[in-house]
Order: sequence, then structure tokens, then C-alpha cells
Amino acid sequence: MLAIIAAVAFFIAFLINAAEISTNDAFTSTNIMLLGLTLLALHVAGVGSGWSARGRRR
Repeated sequence: MLAIIAAVAFFIAFLINAAEISTNDAFTSTNIMLLGLTLLALHVAGVGSGWSARGRRR
């Protein structure tokens, strides 16, 4: 799920950069890209995967 949100954030950053849309300082394409990278790193680290080590024990 986090990877899908990261992909959407990368797409929004690309659109802002490609269309040269003027935005405020907090909503720049670089900040959106860094948010996407953070979400992608969390996905790779296994955060939000839904699997629990305690739930798998029998």
C-alpha cells in the first residue's frame, strides 16, 4: 500500500516539475519526491505490510 502511495507522490512531483507549476515553498516537486522516497523506504522496511510475527505462531 505504501508503494502505491509513493508512486502517486512521484507522479504528482513529476507533473509539478514537468508543467512548471508555481507552488508555495512547502508543496514543491522536490518535497513531494522526498515524501515518496520516505514512503518507499517504509515499504521496503516492511512497515504496513500487515504481517505480524506474533500472529504466525501455532
